[in-house]
Amino acid sequence: MPDHDSLPYTLPAMDDAEAIARARSMAAKLKQRRTCRWFSPAPVPREVIAAAIEAAGSAPSGANHQPWHFAVVESPEKKYAIREAAEAEERRFYGANGDVPKAGEEWLSALGPLGTDADKPFLETAPFLIVVFAQRKGGIAEDGQTQNYYVSESVGIACGMLLATLHEAGLATLTHTPSPMGFLREACGRPEWEKPVMIVVAGHPAADATVPAHALVKKPLTQIASWL
Repeated sequence: MPDHDSLPYTLPAMDDAEAIARARSMAAKLKQRRTCRWFSPAPVPREVIAAAIEAAGSAPSGANHQPWHFAVVESPEKKYAIREAAEAEERRFYGANGDVPKAGEEWLSALGPLGTDADKPFLETAPFLIVVFAQRKGGIAEDGQTQNYYVSESVGIACGMLLATLHEAGLATLTHTPSPMGFLREACGRPEWEKPVMIVVAGHPAADATVPAHALVKKPLTQIASWL
């Protein structure tokens, strides 16, 4: 028996057929998720965003320190400022001003089929930007001193759960990672021990939204899994 405080843990009983059906149903739902670059300004209830963040906050984490913070940006002024700063970095990344691009030729070639460029209108159009921060220190008390563990892994899992919950709520999402991202710490008023990880853009897709055909090419199960 454990020598620490513990509570009983159970899950609803189900037979194999129901378990398989539920897993396949969830897989089918998540296979419909797409990265959307064309958003509608139509409003989204704050409660949806709050519930999705609560789901993300239930993710497993190193020592249960929960080393994440989700800064929700909805004011037009703040979204405009973030877009301006992000696009400045993106222009350097793509070499949009005639400079040598920060991204190498191979990287730009890989991005070609997705049609991405330095313009990021979705940062203003979508009703919500969720800026995800990884807390290198802080612990549960967020004291800025206690060491956190497995931060990248913990935050990555939380972001996956955030995206899945937003998708389940019928919202389109996009993960945006301008480089460098230090400006997001200042824009969101976060402390220096937090590292910006990504911007999750959330909202309804525009009426004429499209996704690149290349984005629908997914590796089959036989390629991404092995059974030992």
